[in-house]
Amino acid sequence: MRDVQPIEIIGGGLAGLAAGLALRRSGVPVTVFEAGDYPRHRVCGEFISGLDPETVGTLGLGDLLAGAVANTSVTYHVRDRVLGPFPLPATAWGISRHTLDARAARAFQEAGGILKARTRAPDDAAKPGRVLANGRRRTGTFWVGLKVHAYQLALGSDLEVHLGDRAYVGLSRIESGGVNVCGIFFRRATDQRGPGLLLAYLEGCGLGALAERLRAARVDPDSFCVTAASLGSPGCAEADTVRIGDALASIPPYTGNGLAMALQSAESAVGPLEAYARGTSHWSDCVRSVARAQRGRFRRRLAVAAFLHPCLLYRRRQACLSLLAGSGLLPFRTLYSALH
Repeated sequence: MRDVQPIEIIGGGLAGLAAGLALRRSGVPVTVFEAGDYPRHRVCGEFISGLDPETVGTLGLGDLLAGAVANTSVTYHVRDRVLGPFPLPATAWGISRHTLDARAARAFQEAGGILKARTRAPDDAAKPGRVLANGRRRTGTFWVGLKVHAYQLALGSDLEVHLGDRAYVGLSRIESGGVNVCGIFFRRATDQRGPGLLLAYLEGCGLGALAERLRAARVDPDSFCVTAASLGSPGCAEADTVRIGDALASIPPYTGNGLAMALQSAESAVGPLEAYARGTSHWSDCVRSVARAQRGRFRRRLAVAAFLHPCLLYRRRQACLSLLAGSGLLPFRTLYSALH
């Protein structure tokens, strides 16, 4: 019997762990290299929108999503104007990365996978059997991503989106009973640190009322995170090897589709990777097959998301969005479908 070739996955985020778990359950040897550790908080909307049942089934994610909050409505706040609530065309699941990543790491190891946390791969070259799931180098203008969990914070709908001056913030319910507050902001000068940094950014972009609500809530300081934020990529990365998660593409955060897309990119890779590992296809065939499936699945939503993104960031375009929504001319369900 032919030996099964091992697979290496560089990056132990959600996409890398999910792909590794599915491959291990099929009997493929898998090693995941992750520079960080678990559990960990990450700047993330923690709002899984557009995740289809087929992806959940293929990757075996049911247990990982246990207890996730069902979010079914969204309200937009443009300065002092409230738009909505709008019903979400499909349920979005709220669950913290602290919980989700830890569950995925544990399940991967229990399935026999080798997880090398706090470890970088011996070399970063693309080669047969190696999957890149470690993100893409950020280019262009530097933006800031901030996240914190808040408790005793009432919401007007399951998800609130607040639009500010070159900024937007999402508030959504998560499994702990709290609210994930996560935003993307144009970089501003401030001497604040910790959760106070988020308050300073909210006030600086014209979202002072939201800052006051957050001051009145109970904030978990251990959940606070800051990172150099990505505004998304307009297309998929070059198909020089198998790429999943942010190493392949990242959709603008406002869609709430980032986590679902990361998992869907992993799902697209599992079948071809297993065929390569079992010797029924060459690596070059595996790379082409995965890239073809991913581009077909993600090309439209990435292009639409990049086109619409400025409407949420800049004042004049926010005003146009507000006018369309207020007049009932905003095709919310059509846009949702195009972005998912």
